[in-house]
Amino acid sequence: MTNTATLVCRNLWKLYGPEPERFLAKHGPSPTEAALRSAGLVSAVADASLSIERGEIFVIMGLSGSGKSTLVRCLSRLIEPTGGEVLFEGVDLLRASPADLIELRRHKMGMVFQHFALLPHLSVLDNVAFPLEIRGLGRSEREKPAREMIELVGLQGREHNLPYQLSGGQQQRVGIARSLITDPDVWFLDEPFSALDPLIRREMQNEFMRLQDQLHKTIVFITHDFEEAVRVGDRIAIMREGRIVQVGTPEELVRAPDNDYVAEFTRDAPRSKIFSARSIMRAPRTGEAVAGVIPAASKVRDFAAKVEASELPFGVANEAGEQIGVVDRRAVMSILVGAGEPA
Repeated sequence: MTNTATLVCRNLWKLYGPEPERFLAKHGPSPTEAALRSAGLVSAVADASLSIERGEIFVIMGLSGSGKSTLVRCLSRLIEPTGGEVLFEGVDLLRASPADLIELRRHKMGMVFQHFALLPHLSVLDNVAFPLEIRGLGRSEREKPAREMIELVGLQGREHNLPYQLSGGQQQRVGIARSLITDPDVWFLDEPFSALDPLIRREMQNEFMRLQDQLHKTIVFITHDFEEAVRVGDRIAIMREGRIVQVGTPEELVRAPDNDYVAEFTRDAPRSKIFSARSIMRAPRTGEAVAGVIPAASKVRDFAAKVEASELPFGVANEAGEQIGVVDRRAVMSILVGAGEPA
């Protein structure tokens, strides 16, 4: 475990079938598929190992039934893992008592799942404030932050509505506000924007990233949408049939997929939003003039138009302002038309 890792799992399993714990005790942390089948066991999560760094947005994605939601519930122990290890800030969650888990969830974890789980008899204001009520805060102490969260998610004026009086997207925003109100160290978010219409979904993504820039929380984010993963994620884990098949930055997954499944999964990825000037630049030629300078971390979509409009290439500058390469029309077009990496 690194010094900056907030959440770590090692050889994590969730098995269904006869005597799964005894099976793992006999076969060790990495049994074969043949052994699983022979024992009549089905793996919802299979031998998962991850290290999620403090302050990063870590995206878990895969097709329906890939195990991504089960994995997240195992990480928070909402579902009891069959075997393996889960460490949260150095605490072994699989050895934590029920009382310790309750305290961790109240004070350290925020959760938003696809099903909003709002309390139907409580208003928007009281639903959002509910985690603070559980902590024992008085009404005046909890209403002020609750109103701030309601405004943050764009529901001001709806404070006294009941959940049935809201649209699905509005109900999801109540759930998001409720997860933020405790100022958690880790947010577990299971497709939190899936119920929102495209415009509101994009606004919430923008707001989500703005908050992350300020707060630097550790976020575990589930989505089936690779473009959303690219927008919000620092790193992405792709799952298939309960197993993590590759972990990397969006650029690493697109540039160097480990197998055909990842290659197919990322085939239609928005490359102009993924590749940076640094990743497509070439070495400058002796005496080569440039039309201007582009920061190395800038994405292709942010500078493509001006490079295309210029006869001259643009210099690429590192964080110190030093030119480290150039990008030209050919490099940009190779990304925009998906023709492969520039030479």
